[in-house]
Amino acid sequence: MTSRYYTSADTLLINLDQAIRTLFGQPVTTGRARPAAGVTPAHDLPLAEQQEAARLMRVNHTGEVCAQALYQGQALTARLETVRDRMERAASEENDHLAWCEARLKALDSRPSILNPLFYAGAFAIGALAGKAGDRWSLGFVAETEYQVIQHLDSHLQRLPAGDQESRAVLEQMKEDEAQHATSAVVAGGARLPLPVRLLMKGASKIMTETTYWM
Repeated sequence: MTSRYYTSADTLLINLDQAIRTLFGQPVTTGRARPAAGVTPAHDLPLAEQQEAARLMRVNHTGEVCAQALYQGQALTARLETVRDRMERAASEENDHLAWCEARLKALDSRPSILNPLFYAGAFAIGALAGKAGDRWSLGFVAETEYQVIQHLDSHLQRLPAGDQESRAVLEQMKEDEAQHATSAVVAGGARLPLPVRLLMKGASKIMTETTYWM
């Protein structure tokens, strides 16, 4: 099967479609069952606990929006076809996380962050720059991103109200998937990022988490 050639206009429209689906539509998922499907719903969470769970899941939802943008940006500038395919497959799996987080937000009578379009644009630009730096650095960026996401998920698992087992099931499955993505990126040849870059990534993540918790 021959690969289709995409013009610049094709690529622009494809990325625009991905952005619209991520931010406002129904992104294409892998079809996996929701991790919370077999968990008994918690209908009687105290209001304060429900609001706290919703804020945490809003942060996680925005994190998945950023993950989509990062992967799409990296796929756009990846030099090797195998790396581009890897980014696109990872983005598809991250769509599952996006859908699961959004479903939990609705169940908790909440909504996604109003800042999502801003964070999507920023993450897409960062992903494109990482891809431009070369595939080894791009894969290393994926691995470091996933390591930081795992730390972030561990923190949220500790902060989630004990009664919200549905959100907990979602975050635990997300954590398992992120670990697999990190390992895959390292095995594929990802380089360890310099300390200043890792610290800069942590700083950007902190801005995202602290703003979307409230907005």
